[in-house]
Amino acid sequence: MGRLFGTDGVRGLANRDVTAELALGLSVAAARVLAAQGQFVGHRPRAIVGRDSRVSGEFLSAAVAAGLASAGVDVLDVGVLPTPAVAYLTATLGVDLGVVLSASHNAMPDNGIKFLARGGLKLDDDLEIEIEDLLGQEWAHPVGADVGRVRLDNGSAGTSYVNHLVSTIDVGLTGLRIAVDCANGAASAVGPEALRAAGADVVVINASPDGRNINEKCGSTHPEQLQAVVVASEADLGVAFDGDADRCLAVDHTGRLVDGDQIMGVLAIAMRESGRLVDDTLVATVMSNLGLRLAMTAQGIRTLVTGVGDRYVLEAMRAGGYSLGGEQSGHVIMAEHATTGDGVLTALQLAARVAGTGRNLAKLVSTVQRLPQTLVNVSGVDRARAATDDVLAEAVRTSEVELGETGRVLLRPSGTEPLVRVMVEAASQPDADRIAGRLADIVRDRLAL
Repeated sequence: MGRLFGTDGVRGLANRDVTAELALGLSVAAARVLAAQGQFVGHRPRAIVGRDSRVSGEFLSAAVAAGLASAGVDVLDVGVLPTPAVAYLTATLGVDLGVVLSASHNAMPDNGIKFLARGGLKLDDDLEIEIEDLLGQEWAHPVGADVGRVRLDNGSAGTSYVNHLVSTIDVGLTGLRIAVDCANGAASAVGPEALRAAGADVVVINASPDGRNINEKCGSTHPEQLQAVVVASEADLGVAFDGDADRCLAVDHTGRLVDGDQIMGVLAIAMRESGRLVDDTLVATVMSNLGLRLAMTAQGIRTLVTGVGDRYVLEAMRAGGYSLGGEQSGHVIMAEHATTGDGVLTALQLAARVAGTGRNLAKLVSTVQRLPQTLVNVSGVDRARAATDDVLAEAVRTSEVELGETGRVLLRPSGTEPLVRVMVEAASQPDADRIAGRLADIVRDRLAL
């Protein structure tokens, strides 16, 4: 049997994979592991529980609160708030544990459980393994006054988070019209509220969560509606969050999409100019477009490349003390203000750059020219042989020589399916298509099952 915890907590189909019983059991196990680690010594343990807007979060958060309280932990249930808000509150309120019920950008039927350690950081992998190993084991329940209490937040948690977000920018947004797509998710209230508090004129769409419409043809995974609204409302820019608002994509005034690479490029330049970009270094993943790296080099900024996943970006940032990193998907981590990707924070920082420079978003992102990219998923192959086949390796080397410094090749075996992803970036789209097609044919021939 595989491990329950993945790279971003436990995630699956709600009420089948992720059940109330599992949520309760994991919460009990988490409390017991932290107690055994000595993290509750000298004080009564406390935890924060928050969730996104999907309907299954209602019973799952109740199960988490019940499990923690049964293990002697006092719980503050903050209701529907973004994942980064729960991380922020976990850090600033000094609690021992944060728990988020969310499946991020996944469709409504899914849900997930993510534990945050004191300080708002992701729980270490070794602790997750201990929690999983302890799941379902017999234990001595506290009784009487030693059981935990569950308290519902009165709204102050969201207000505190919004105040924090607005405090991170040093220029007001008065005069900017910003369209916001909240994905009917966790930022439906605090996202528009933060932008308005900063002075922006806000046009809001998809901010009426009903428990079932989260991420449904909206938000950062479906920005088409936002693109149309930006143009129709004559907004200066638009921003789109995902279900738990840990990512943000943008739209310029012409309706053109601005991805995470371009957002990182804009923010990296701004932070370098103000002396806040540590070691003039941006942390990005191998999936970031080569155009970002070329643009950063031209600006005197080094790009440190990690594996795919915001957890690897964060690990590299913490190891090197870097201040900015993220992914093409819109996960942007600003270590000065957050311990995780924060979509609303990203939106505020991007808008503040527009306001502070007097340049529109289209001009700002023109610094980062995306190279044409082609991605081919080759299915029905033995992905395990992708790294060892000599003929394939030689074909990749030949293609890289052909592309030179204005292109690259990336072969990524899928972690879950019998397929290999062939990604090629080149100076022109025809070149990218041609080389990707050629390599895909070789993968299909050499790695056939």
